Amino acid sequence: MTQQTREKTTALLAKAGQLLASLDIDQNQTELMSLQQQTYLADFWDKPDAQSITQRAAQLQTKLDQIIAISQQTQDLQAMVELLTGVDDPGIEKEITSLLPKFENELENLELNQFLNSKYDGYGAILSIHSGQGGTEAMDWAEMLQRMYLKFFERRGWTHKFISQSPGEEAGIKSCEYEINAPYAYGFLKHEAGTHRLVRQSPFNADNLRQTSFASVEVLPLIEASSTEIEIKDSELEWQFSRSGGAGGQNVNKVNTAVELTYLPSGIVVKCREERSQVQNKERALKKLKAILAKKEELKQKQELALVKGKHIQPTWGTQIRNYVLHPYQLVKDTRTQYETSDTACVLDGDLEQFIREEIRKL
Repeated sequence: MTQQTREKTTALLAKAGQLLASLDIDQNQTELMSLQQQTYLADFWDKPDAQSITQRAAQLQTKLDQIIAISQQTQDLQAMVELLTGVDDPGIEKEITSLLPKFENELENLELNQFLNSKYDGYGAILSIHSGQGGTEAMDWAEMLQRMYLKFFERRGWTHKFISQSPGEEAGIKSCEYEINAPYAYGFLKHEAGTHRLVRQSPFNADNLRQTSFASVEVLPLIEASSTEIEIKDSELEWQFSRSGGAGGQNVNKVNTAVELTYLPSGIVVKCREERSQVQNKERALKKLKAILAKKEELKQKQELALVKGKHIQPTWGTQIRNYVLHPYQLVKDTRTQYETSDTACVLDGDLEQFIREEIRKL
């Protein structure tokens, strides 16, 4: 084994040992078993907190699966290293070299999950993209971002559901929305919220002039309408109904299926017309409202904590967070963490892993 490989293996094994020792596996297993036993009860799905229980169970299962995988890989690597003590075995050396990248990646994922300890970090997410000013250029950029995030979801193996999309007049999209139903999706994606700026030669201009376009990303925790974690009184809600007037069958044009929900205490308005029935649209609107309120609660807590530490938290909505420069040079740079790469094609193909890891560590 080369000296470099030996040193890297030793360092990773030491890191794994420290991380595993810091995790209370027994407590996590006990909590998971307790939650699973609750799901076996006949009236479980009649309980208002059923969704919260299943989400927490999924989070714990994901965490325990990671711990078990790291623990097994640690034992395997240690055994192979011991076999090489005083012996040269090219086969074992080759196997160790091939295992290290995966081991390092999974170790880093487990380590990152320790940073995801805010109230809603373990939840799924609602991600929406909106084109900014700039007409067709901005709409095309919004569609490029849509493709980038869909590729990222695929890379991580996340289950995602298309909710809505508003097409652009000539090209691209005005907006789109997706639900990502995967443990810790919100924790991983929440720092992607903000304004994304693109600089490139315009494909819509005969002179290929350099053009700057903007699109905004919004990320909310995925909270079910029935969840009791965000309590809303019926007296705080004002509902209005109208005809959707879009695609989806004759029903949407004859019946008042579209809903507009106003949260009276703060004036938040949520509109929903994607579903074919009023009941479904009401449920989706309430789910979106709870997600917005959860996000506001999280930001308030973060600001209060920052105030204690003497820091200032800048709201992400409308804040420019990342530049994508395709001309006159190639560079993608996060304006907050300062992480950058010249491999713009790879980033636009969904390779956001390092950007998001830097966000989780530093923001």
